[in-house]
Amino acid sequence: MIELILPATVATEAAYDDRPRPGDRLLSSEREVIARAVESRQREFATVRHLARRALRRLGHPDRAILPNRRGAPQWPPGIVGSMTHCAGYRAAAVSPEELSAAVSIDAEPNGPLPAGVLKAIALPSERPHLVALAAHRPDVHWDRLLFSAKESVFKAWYPLTQRELDFSEAEIVIDPTQGTFTARLLVPGPLLGGRRVTVFPGRWHTTPALLTTAVHLPAPTPRRDREHRTHLTVNSPLPRPTFG
Repeated sequence: MIELILPATVATEAAYDDRPRPGDRLLSSEREVIARAVESRQREFATVRHLARRALRRLGHPDRAILPNRRGAPQWPPGIVGSMTHCAGYRAAAVSPEELSAAVSIDAEPNGPLPAGVLKAIALPSERPHLVALAAHRPDVHWDRLLFSAKESVFKAWYPLTQRELDFSEAEIVIDPTQGTFTARLLVPGPLLGGRRVTVFPGRWHTTPALLTTAVHLPAPTPRRDREHRTHLTVNSPLPRPTFG
């Protein structure tokens, strides 16, 4: 599912259970991190790391420990951005080289209603009428859960870029029910990428009867020298401007 909502340049791996695959193993430093957790947490921790290592191999990276930082975010090899997610019945990892992606984030959730009281805690007043309209348009999707997932993906993209927390109230989500996309308007100053401040995170989503997934991908900023060279070519020759979407 994750591969459907990310660019082809992002390496993704997914699984629907925690059964070991050939060659799967936790490295010693990873086992130490998770040793005191309950068995179910150990299994999902192991599975997403197996998936992440398989994705990294596709980018030419050897196996290495993927340890959580103080916030719990995975620490990727130098030159790599990525994200992991797990929920009941689904685990996934996505990674990309920094020269192609400034941020990659993914989230998976069961396609079911949020627990009582959670929507009030995560939704802005401007977002709630939108959810009512979405439910009338497509009642097969639990839009409250999709909103939560989108905000989780936004946070996972935000945090590596800023090393700061982002509250649920600090990004306003607008979901397009027909295009499978969403936009997150940041209500606090966004990160600087290539000298420009990011004010909106673009995202995509996908659902099945059992699951829903969201993702945010920010392309790497174009180096200034390349940008100036491309502008020169555009002005002085008929070459088309490249696209990065």
